[in-house]
Amino acid sequence: MPSATDNPVHPIPASLIPTKPANLSAQLPKLTPRRRQTPPTNPVPLPKTPTLPAPPTSTDLNFIRPTRRILSPKDHDLFLASKTYDLLLSFVFSLTESVRDKRISDVKRSELSPTVIQILQTLDEVDKVAKQCPPEEQGGSRFGNKGFRNFLDALGNEHEGWHRNLGLVDAQAIEETSAYFLQSLGNHTRIDYGSGHELNFIVWLLCLYQLQLITPADFPALVLHVFTRYLTLMRHIQSTYYLEPAGSHGVWGLDDYQFLPFLFGSSQLLHHPFIRPLSIHQTLILDEYAHDYMYLGQVAFVNSVKNVEGLRWHSPMLDDISAAKSWEKVEGGMRRMFVAEVLRKLPVMQHFLFGSLVPAVEGMSKEEELGVPSEDEETEGGEVVVMKDGMKHVHQQSSWGDCCGIKVPSSIGAAQEMKKRTGGEGLRRVPFD
Repeated sequence: MPSATDNPVHPIPASLIPTKPANLSAQLPKLTPRRRQTPPTNPVPLPKTPTLPAPPTSTDLNFIRPTRRILSPKDHDLFLASKTYDLLLSFVFSLTESVRDKRISDVKRSELSPTVIQILQTLDEVDKVAKQCPPEEQGGSRFGNKGFRNFLDALGNEHEGWHRNLGLVDAQAIEETSAYFLQSLGNHTRIDYGSGHELNFIVWLLCLYQLQLITPADFPALVLHVFTRYLTLMRHIQSTYYLEPAGSHGVWGLDDYQFLPFLFGSSQLLHHPFIRPLSIHQTLILDEYAHDYMYLGQVAFVNSVKNVEGLRWHSPMLDDISAAKSWEKVEGGMRRMFVAEVLRKLPVMQHFLFGSLVPAVEGMSKEEELGVPSEDEETEGGEVVVMKDGMKHVHQQSSWGDCCGIKVPSSIGAAQEMKKRTGGEGLRRVPFD
């Protein structure tokens, strides 16, 4: 058996022993505390709410028939720098702020002023006229139904009495105010409807404010009762007469017809405890709360009239917006969009009417000076003559872009016709959804 001395342990020479161990920590990268990155800021500033001016006194008013005055880019620039632009922006944003964190049911009908109740009765009367004017048979076409013109003609015989019931007695005041009311229901010649017509309804309410028939105390009721009733009315008219979307961008737009439900609706949800922007994809949320919140109600309506299922397929912009972290982001975006896509869009504002209650500014063109027909005198087809680079230019409003193009069929008409063919079956799913 080997002994311990057979394999002696040799000591390590002193020359091989380092005098000081290497400092490997110096070779490690320096650790720095992680800092939260500042999120990118929107380069477009948030539009501020101008101060809403007091209504003019009756002695300052000289009522006139409203006409188009934005007939060139120069006219549009004059409008954007005018007090009328500030008036419109102030009125719309004041309505928006009046419904912050308010449900539709928070404003009781018993709390409505007599004028607001009369406005609601007026919209009910319009609905009755629509039911008395059936659409014409058009063989499955998805484009505007010419029965819509009969409906508007019937309104022409009724609206004067409705405005007298609202408290207007001067015939010229009725003529000026009712022009916006009639334009808010769609275009007689083009049989279309869009955000410009929706804006006309708000301007009609603005006229009533200018005439001191409504006050800022009525603003929540105007949004939560009057505007929602107007939405219901327009959905009935759109589905009955297949109104074509005016200037629609198709699937890449926010909505074929409406804009303000998203602005007002995002203000309603501004600080909601559990409904988030992403909640619009949850059917249960839409079913439970669409009746109380305009944003959800409009999303539910859009879902119901498209012939494919899923926001990402038929409304990708709404789908993208749902990724926002808060309703504050959504509301701020809607304010920017209202300015950029409505007030600053010449194809929309070239149809805007100016009178004494919503005045034009010095230097803006006049229809008679340029030989341009009035909004009511357009020829069938919807061509509008505008001035561009000093030359008259024929513009087709019902198109895929901001200028001349093909007419856009009604998405509601497409859904209605599909239901007729399929016996009312549900929406078809995209194969790879």
